[in-house]
Amino acid sequence: MQFLQAVTPSARTQDASGTANLLTWSAYVSFLPIGIANVLLGPMLPALSARWSLNYSEAGALFTDQYIAATVAVALSGLVVSFRGFRFGIKFGLILTAASLAFLFTGPKTLGIICIAGLGAGLGIAVPAANLLVAEANPARRGARLNWLNFCWSAGAVASPFLVAAAVKAHHILLFLALLSACCLLVAAGFALMPPSVVEPPVATHPRVEVIPVIRSRLMSFLFLAAVFFIYVGTENGFGGWVASYSKTLGTLSPAISLITPSFFYASLMLGRVLAPALLRIVNEVTLVRAGLVLACAGTGGLMLSHGLAGVLVSACTAGVGLSCVYPISIGMLSTEFGPAATQIASLMFVLSNIGGALLPWIVGIAGTRFGTLQAGLFVPLLGSAAMFLLYLRKWEPGRRARSLAADGISRMGESSE
Repeated sequence: MQFLQAVTPSARTQDASGTANLLTWSAYVSFLPIGIANVLLGPMLPALSARWSLNYSEAGALFTDQYIAATVAVALSGLVVSFRGFRFGIKFGLILTAASLAFLFTGPKTLGIICIAGLGAGLGIAVPAANLLVAEANPARRGARLNWLNFCWSAGAVASPFLVAAAVKAHHILLFLALLSACCLLVAAGFALMPPSVVEPPVATHPRVEVIPVIRSRLMSFLFLAAVFFIYVGTENGFGGWVASYSKTLGTLSPAISLITPSFFYASLMLGRVLAPALLRIVNEVTLVRAGLVLACAGTGGLMLSHGLAGVLVSACTAGVGLSCVYPISIGMLSTEFGPAATQIASLMFVLSNIGGALLPWIVGIAGTRFGTLQAGLFVPLLGSAAMFLLYLRKWEPGRRARSLAADGISRMGESSE
């Protein structure tokens, strides 16, 4: 009897570890098709523009359609997870994504726009749910597990343009979308068919902080970071979403080669994030961001002046490496500047970043239509990179006063709850 009592805690620990690993690996698998679908609109844009006879402005509005839907879905994802759990959020998001992919290329433009919005909404629910699941299932190794999760997303994003190019070259776009839809459904089914013994972790509840005094105490930092978040995602989408269409307009690249150019951008984005920890041992975060944004300006300017494959690929890789560290370091700056209030302020920043992701690629299209060339539209991500560089020229100092106010806010809320 004593032997059984001694073994039971160990067995429970092993069971909990096995459940956490199963949930984590399932989330990893889900992020491969999610990564493919997340950046699909960019390489698909030439085919969709040809099918629906879109000008640059109308094509750019498709990004707005996707990201507005994603913004609303991200705002709702917290409620979905709170009431139904992490796995339900992932399943629901994947099923909505699968349905949107299946019908995207089958009907008129109106149906296509609805599907693009559905795609954004599905991803907006599934992505936060998967990130939260991995974070809560691995409290001791949260950072490492989340890094691998987003590496899987990056792998899908890099593969997406190659898969689209192969489908276009073989005239099997419908088959490709159907297979990607089926993959999403299979992953959703895997989550649904998990045995009852697999119990997901409870949704964590964190003490809320009175953020208004914190924001007032660090108002300039708040405004600067809000601008960075708004501009960054729009700049990344403006470059990555339009590079395939721009390459096609050069007339020197085959359609298949044009469609794979975003892969080099996303691959270099991923590589830069892998190398960033080593670089941060040599230089500080702000210096690394400044250097990266100089590279991003050079890469975008180089793309605008490119006339052949070599120039396009070198420019795409340069811009990707340059932008790679901006977003992760900016997220880290939230904690530095706002302390315990960073989590709540981050929610607002993520909404702003999605709004930027919706608007700036559309402005690329508007400028391309107005001036008759996408070269003019690419001034938008170029100006975005330059603006972020100027924002990061300010002197950044840790927000001690903000952290103090946040701590006071937590203390007051604790007292009021008692």
